Amino acid sequence: MRSTIGVITFLSIMVLFDLYVFQAVKTVAQNLSPKTKTIVYGIYWGITIIAIIGYLMFIYTEQAYLGRKIRTYLFSIIVGLFIAKMVAIVFFLIDDLRRIIQLISSKLFFNNTDINTMNVDGISRSVFLSWLGLAAGTTLFGTLLYGFSNQYKYHVNKIKIVFDNLPASFKGLRIVHISDVHSGSFMDKKAVQHGVDMIMEQQADLILFTGDLVNDKATEMKDYMDVFNQLKAPMGVFSTLGNHDYGDYVKWPIEGISKEQNLLNVQQVHADLGWKLLMNEHVVIEKGGEQIAILGIENWGAKAKFPKYGNMNKAHAGTEKYPFKILLSHDPSHWDAQVKTEYPDVDLMLSGHTHGMQFGIEIPGFKWSPIQYVYKQWGGLYEDAKQKLYVNRGFGFLGYPGRVGVLPEITVIELG
Repeated sequence: MRSTIGVITFLSIMVLFDLYVFQAVKTVAQNLSPKTKTIVYGIYWGITIIAIIGYLMFIYTEQAYLGRKIRTYLFSIIVGLFIAKMVAIVFFLIDDLRRIIQLISSKLFFNNTDINTMNVDGISRSVFLSWLGLAAGTTLFGTLLYGFSNQYKYHVNKIKIVFDNLPASFKGLRIVHISDVHSGSFMDKKAVQHGVDMIMEQQADLILFTGDLVNDKATEMKDYMDVFNQLKAPMGVFSTLGNHDYGDYVKWPIEGISKEQNLLNVQQVHADLGWKLLMNEHVVIEKGGEQIAILGIENWGAKAKFPKYGNMNKAHAGTEKYPFKILLSHDPSHWDAQVKTEYPDVDLMLSGHTHGMQFGIEIPGFKWSPIQYVYKQWGGLYEDAKQKLYVNRGFGFLGYPGRVGVLPEITVIELG
């Protein structure tokens, strides 16, 4: 539970934002009738009061109160409102800066300049920017609400990747790559089952999972074991751990279970599912008398806040004789930081972790997400000389229970 000081601070910021945004609301409503103004103002402050009450309920009630599903959506809506107002405020600040500059200029040079006379197509600049800011914030909030409908809208992304050194027997090999299940976030088992059915419909030779099976606790998989144990492939299902699988983001013990025991339980979940969890090791798969190596390491992140549990030397040792190597490593920052420079014989690295921030734009020829300012490689295929990296956008979701523009992904890779 957050401290009282933290709660008061956040509420104070919320109210200050609301007061500032309200000035723009008054500007755009200035020509309305008194009755209509009252309705508009009432709706605005009504939403604010509901958001404050919702925030206090979220903070000061037990997890079981209201239920996990309602709490998740409640928190997301409150945060969405907060972010939407921040976006709107950017436009209002621009307008205020303009007016300050205009005021100073009028005092210094013109004395009689009316700072409200500048028009854009007959609309004063203040009204124009106020409308623009409110429209931007409202659009963003509406988009986030729409994104709730996309949390289980699984997208099958098929891609062929060609390698000169791939053994002939492995040409045409079909791999399903999934990542970031985050089972602790699921609220609709039937929808998740549909996603698993979609995976099996791909008839892959091999299924590879690149970490974050849970949010924090191994018990989050309890209700989904009978769903994910359906994942089978002729050449096996191989997996690795992601940063969330270690339980680093909650305080232990929980229900008498230590952090160390929870990690062992997570590893056992992989085994119970029939998946081969690669813990800084490699396996060799054979086809037509030829062999390739699949390496898997524990989480290794180049960003400061993510620990480096992985040991690439252990995973790589003994693979020198195999002509083609696939590496499962949860965090894509590992590619630039170590794989490309120290292990140039790793042909294909598969990662996840970023979720594409569950928000962005992806159209033919263009893709953008705010996460790209943190992770250079955040979604899709990347190449450097003969090495290639594919970053899966995630099967599940975390925090925000939805997706905007970046759908949950099932990747089908055909080797050529």
